[in-house]
Amino acid sequence: MSFRRALALAACGLAGGSVLFSAVAVSKQPARGGDAEQRPGGSAAAAAPPASAAPPGLLLLPPAASCPPAPGWIERPPGTGGYWDNNWDRREPLALVNLKKKNEETGEEELASRLGHCKAKATRHIFLIRHSQYNLDGRADKDRTLTPLGREQAELTGHRLASLGLKFDQIIHSSMTRATETTEIISKHLPGVKKISTDLLREGAPIEPDPPVSHWKPEAVQYYEDGARIEAAFRNFIHRADAKQEEDSYEIFVCHANVIRYIVCRALQFPPEGWLRMSLNNGSITHLVIRPNGRVALRTLGDTGFMPPDKITRT
Repeated sequence: MSFRRALALAACGLAGGSVLFSAVAVSKQPARGGDAEQRPGGSAAAAAPPASAAPPGLLLLPPAASCPPAPGWIERPPGTGGYWDNNWDRREPLALVNLKKKNEETGEEELASRLGHCKAKATRHIFLIRHSQYNLDGRADKDRTLTPLGREQAELTGHRLASLGLKFDQIIHSSMTRATETTEIISKHLPGVKKISTDLLREGAPIEPDPPVSHWKPEAVQYYEDGARIEAAFRNFIHRADAKQEEDSYEIFVCHANVIRYIVCRALQFPPEGWLRMSLNNGSITHLVIRPNGRVALRTLGDTGFMPPDKITRT
């Protein structure tokens, strides 16, 4: 077996996620080939073992055809580029136009015009803010108010957002107490920006994390209920601009760590089960950019560089 063939089969085994072979010699074998040893009777031993036999000390690998296909993010058809769903938000122009109506009377020019009316023209800037530090001892949500340090953090976040010199369109925030209080403090630095409260952005368990953690194991029903709500928040708020939007927009969402981490994974089309591998500080800023063509970029993740080190927490 050639070295290149062995590597290909080894890669097949790794991609399938199981151990398919053992290449450890059991014992040292005498050399075979041109110097074949003489057997009794004067006949020479075969120069090589039969093609179907395994070399001593090795297990035969399965044929390459029996290997399971590699996941899409590992092996892709040549020339396809990145593994990206252009219609991830269901706003790709071709998906919005009924192509069945295209007949002899509907020429290419009319089709291009219809596509043009569906194309986004503006870029959306999404600023995801994690709420500030809050009272962990509160039994009910109304008791989980911001700590004095949490209020300082919110002031620093608000000052940072104001210093960007952007014309923010709105602040959409979770209806939970800690997010609402964080919003009230931030909004003092952004006068005139309207505030909208929503239950969709409340904290929860979006999807069972992989790998799992031992210190946090919600009931399965919590993933079922919270996951649907947080996914609804993603679909409702995270998408390319409407075709009628002429200018770039800048929107602030004040919510929670689990929600933000899940949204980032979904927006970048990363496996959402990996959301718990990221960590976000209180009052941090995560900046997503959604281009008119639907491409998404992550400008910052959990930025708290504007805070003094002694003000940074992650509770």
